[in-house]
Amino acid sequence: MLVYFRLLSESFRFAMNALRNNKLRTLLSLLGVTIGIFSIIAVLAAVDSLDRKITKDLSSLDKNTIYLMKMSFGPSEIPQWKREQFPNVKYDEYLYLKGAMTNTDQMGYQIFTKSESLKYGSNTVTSVNVVPVSHEFIDIQGLEFDEGRFYTESEANSAAPVVVIGNEIAKSLFEDSEPIGKKIRMYGQRFTVIGVLKKQGSGMFGNDDSSAFIPVNFVRQQFGDNNKGLVNVIIFKPEKGVDMDAYKAEISQKLRAFRGVKAGEIDNFFINVFSGFTDFIDGIISQMNVVGWIISGFSLLVGGFGIANIMFVSVKERTNLIGIQKSLGAKNRFILFQFLFEAIILSVIGGIIGLLLVWIISMILTKALEFEFVLGLGNILLGTGLAAIIGLISGILPAISASKLDPVEAIRTGM
Repeated sequence: MLVYFRLLSESFRFAMNALRNNKLRTLLSLLGVTIGIFSIIAVLAAVDSLDRKITKDLSSLDKNTIYLMKMSFGPSEIPQWKREQFPNVKYDEYLYLKGAMTNTDQMGYQIFTKSESLKYGSNTVTSVNVVPVSHEFIDIQGLEFDEGRFYTESEANSAAPVVVIGNEIAKSLFEDSEPIGKKIRMYGQRFTVIGVLKKQGSGMFGNDDSSAFIPVNFVRQQFGDNNKGLVNVIIFKPEKGVDMDAYKAEISQKLRAFRGVKAGEIDNFFINVFSGFTDFIDGIISQMNVVGWIISGFSLLVGGFGIANIMFVSVKERTNLIGIQKSLGAKNRFILFQFLFEAIILSVIGGIIGLLLVWIISMILTKALEFEFVLGLGNILLGTGLAAIIGLISGILPAISASKLDPVEAIRTGM
């Protein structure tokens, strides 16, 4: 065992000498490994960070939540021109289904609308995500409050001019003053602030901190039920343990009957289960990983040839030394491991440089974009392991050629 430690130490010393004596040649040869490891780990770290962010953002949502609307969350076999003819879901359909559906915990109605500006005195917040929803939304979404409350059923039904605002909006409009009870201007009218949400931080699917929640009936009164610029959705939260296929079939059967869709005709609506959306995102993330591996594989291939080139040159430069070692009793296995370890060490050095670049860039992007890029221990070990494998594969042929040299011929050739 002591012999192999000495062998590893000598291999490390030779690798460092190669870096010191032939800086440009060695660094150019290691560039392929560095770029390859950088590419793979950068993609994996970015995808892992994105996946972690999505998981965190969706952790408060029930994966069985259903969104009934005119659009599909994922790809559809129905042609786009036909989908564009689908009608928006209506408020009366929401009321009908609310009374007709079984096994339902909560059901709400939401309208997707454009952003608006909110004003209070001389302070203005632009590009606010206005969320017109029915009163059940608080139980579906699980909103948490810093102060105040959500609007009641009677306030929602009567289109009362009340608003629940995100934490960032409250700070921008009111600074250090108390927001509850204050009136802000939106849609050309005054709204009374009745609640401020807890700070959540930005998310992949919207930011509650910069959102304003108002009764959906206010928007219906302003723009009507047939406005093509708005997208309506009925949100279902089934009871736990319900058969999802049967539940979706019940929604389809009852809405088809309400709309008068004839037998044999396709549904003119989409029943989007939230778990299907998360599966769709997982599929995209998997594809990103595959593409990253393919692109990075070419860099690793080039890097492997670079390591092999260094090692063949190293064998040629140390032919005389190999002959002397063999004449003093060094076995072929000793010579083979010496060059093999050297190739692995050089490759790992290139991999570490690549990992260091990923870490530096991830730190910069995290501060610049307010998105946490995480270089996990798993990816660090993967990058180091890949570099070692590239070194092993690239160094094996030069190491074998070195171990098979005839000692007499090697000494004569090196003189």
